[in-house]
Amino acid sequence: MENLKPLFPELVPGEPVIIAGPCSAESEEQVLAAAEELHAGGIGMFRAGVWKPRTKPGGFEGVGVQALGWLREVRERTGMRVATEVATSHHVELALASGVDMLWIGARTSANPFAVQEIADAMRGADVAVLVKNPISPDLELWIGAIERIRNSGIRRLGAVHRGFSSYEQSLYRNDPQWAVPIELRRRLPGLPLLCDPSHIGGRRELVADIAQRAMDLGFDGLIVESHCTPDRAWSDAAQQVTPSELLRILGGLTLRTAPEVSSSLAESRAEIDHIDNELLALLARRMKISRAIGSYKREHGMPILQPQRYEELLRTRAAQSERLGMSSEFICEILRAIHEESVRQQL
Repeated sequence: MENLKPLFPELVPGEPVIIAGPCSAESEEQVLAAAEELHAGGIGMFRAGVWKPRTKPGGFEGVGVQALGWLREVRERTGMRVATEVATSHHVELALASGVDMLWIGARTSANPFAVQEIADAMRGADVAVLVKNPISPDLELWIGAIERIRNSGIRRLGAVHRGFSSYEQSLYRNDPQWAVPIELRRRLPGLPLLCDPSHIGGRRELVADIAQRAMDLGFDGLIVESHCTPDRAWSDAAQQVTPSELLRILGGLTLRTAPEVSSSLAESRAEIDHIDNELLALLARRMKISRAIGSYKREHGMPILQPQRYEELLRTRAAQSERLGMSSEFICEILRAIHEESVRQQL
């Protein structure tokens, strides 16, 4: 995106942005204890939820405006930047009046264009850093739309946060990462800082390190991680929070990828991939030509376009072949489903 500014001027180019702190601000003592431990470990940005959107009523929904004073005290005592989530224009007004350095828009809110627009209008003219989390569904256009609404309000210190996507299917993760979505966001908006939220993707603290490393491997610009001094007693999201000492251990173990000059061997490999991709496209074009011929035959003989038994047999045999060739059967089935959909379209 054009005309964006760094999230904060003191950030060192090339070093990951690290934002850490408890899921929720529970008490003044809890907030200050976490901030002091994180600050002692070199963390410069502190996060805590002041208002907590809950799926059902009756749960802990945050301390509210009182906690903004605790964040202000964190900044005064430690010099750390402070951040919190906002879900309404009133939240924005209160947070800005309290001097919060960074605001983020959560997944439930970013899915609602009306809510995002009200928040954007409340931010108009403010010099504040803003992060936009992905919507709960893997809808890239909805994510980009939320980002554009904030940018159109005049915000230039802007970034995105990948926190995974809700799914009804059982999974290792609390929220399915679907890495292809943030990768495509980066392709579409190359100048936009992209952070990862491994806490919400994993849902369990033992997954945070691996997810954080995957984000670094994919070239993300930083992490926003939930960290609590006594996570098992946290009032919200206890299972996914790590202690400050554990967070520092995770960060110390990360391998950061650099971008050296492209070697001749790498250039040759990329050229070979380009050649193979061209061959794949040519093969797909040939396949679709045959599909159109099959469609004509079916019409001439009164046959239905869809042949479920043939399709299921194709998926079964190709999945088995892919495993023997060292590829994931899920990967091949996903490709075949897309090819089948296009083949049906060609036959109509």
